[in-house]
Amino acid sequence: MAVELKNLTKRSENYSQWYNELVVKSDLAEQSAVRGCMVIKPYGYAIWEKMQRQLDQMFKDTGHVNAYFPLLIPKSFLSREAEHVEGFAKECAVVTHYRLKNDPNGGGVVVDPEAKLEEELIIRPTSETIIWNTYKNWINSYRDLPILVNQWANVFRWEMRTRLFLRTAEFLWQEGHTAHATREEAEEEAVRMLNVYADFAEKYMAVPVIKGVKSANERFAGALNTYTIEAMMQDGKALQSGTSHFLGQNFAKAFNVQFVNKDNQLEYVWATSWGVSTRLMGALIMTHSDDNGLVLPPHLAPVQVVIIPIYKSQEQLHQIDEKVSGIVARLKDMGISVKYDNADNKRPGFKFADYEVKGVPVRLVMGGRDLENNTIEVMRRDTLEKETRTCDGIEQYVKDLLEDIQRNIYKKAQTYRDARITSVDTYDEFKEKIEEGGFILAHWDGTTETELRIKEETKATIRCIPFDTFLPGDKEPGRCMVTGKPSSCRVIFARSY
Repeated sequence: MAVELKNLTKRSENYSQWYNELVVKSDLAEQSAVRGCMVIKPYGYAIWEKMQRQLDQMFKDTGHVNAYFPLLIPKSFLSREAEHVEGFAKECAVVTHYRLKNDPNGGGVVVDPEAKLEEELIIRPTSETIIWNTYKNWINSYRDLPILVNQWANVFRWEMRTRLFLRTAEFLWQEGHTAHATREEAEEEAVRMLNVYADFAEKYMAVPVIKGVKSANERFAGALNTYTIEAMMQDGKALQSGTSHFLGQNFAKAFNVQFVNKDNQLEYVWATSWGVSTRLMGALIMTHSDDNGLVLPPHLAPVQVVIIPIYKSQEQLHQIDEKVSGIVARLKDMGISVKYDNADNKRPGFKFADYEVKGVPVRLVMGGRDLENNTIEVMRRDTLEKETRTCDGIEQYVKDLLEDIQRNIYKKAQTYRDARITSVDTYDEFKEKIEEGGFILAHWDGTTETELRIKEETKATIRCIPFDTFLPGDKEPGRCMVTGKPSSCRVIFARSY
């Protein structure tokens, strides 16, 4: 393996360090000159673009349209919904002045004290307030509803402890903000979008997720209900991978967004918001990758197939070029992204290691003997298995192989997750099991007091109250493992990112 790609820390030795090293070594992202912010490099951004393109189509297929709203939000807007501002107050970056000037003492540029803003502006931590202030201009009658708008944007939250993709001060995301005439319609929308996220995670990211509703303490600030998809990483920790919020009429009341209903009566609009971010990149890396580097699901890999020639002379390279050109063309006609790397500035061994660490799903290698025998070597990244196959029909074989890899890495992740879901009845057993990682199903009395006690004593949080049943007896009533008070069903606890 090439020097630059050697010495990737093993997951079993230090999972956190393995992750941090892998993000950098696989050329996905790096730290920037701005504290807490990252540079997403071209290869990492190419994965995000594929995510974005697929999600955007899924949003449009469910009737949503894209718009864009300002980055800067007047401070007074955040004061209108008390719970919302409390939830984000400690993370807000504030713009106070609008001009710089040269320091007369030669100290470079300084803030011009005479350029103070009359009202401070907040760099958006999320856009509910600016959007609902806009919606009051768009909505007068029930005929104006529903509004189904999505925004692709960046947001800024002043995070103190950051990690590439998982938690950065600035990150990319989409945020949907919808307005509805009835409570039922808004609640249906919130659940519909959660299901879109779950479908995307499982069918494209190959990440199995658990759908559920957050506890009151874990809800989005200003929401009546927060729905979530929770994924399990290879270290047994949970990663919240997408949320959808039923906001009720809180923001409509805060910004006086009313409409005349079919009975000619004035009432407040019902709202939802929902979003996923570049945190999904972290989920993708941590769910599938191994000690050799990234393992990317073919549905999201920027390069699905790489072809590398091994040759002894320029004449032989020319012959391989001619042979491979037809394979490349036919793969592209099938909609497969393929790269033929015949550059002579890197040795084949370096290329093998580079594409392996970058998680390219299928590698094809053609040498002189392959050329004579009409064969090609095929390696699948998920299992590292190699085989030599005839070039006849290789394109269809590769297409089928990509789908097999997609299914295989999903099944592997699902098997791993399901084996690490356990059910406990006592708090002592819970404390023991939580040290092993994984998802724990346990009864809880429904109080924030008990929830906070568990978090303080074990560092575990309630990930969700799951919609589906995972183990026998999940949905049956029982008694809280901590207080012994009645509990309607088990909830999922885990330590998380």
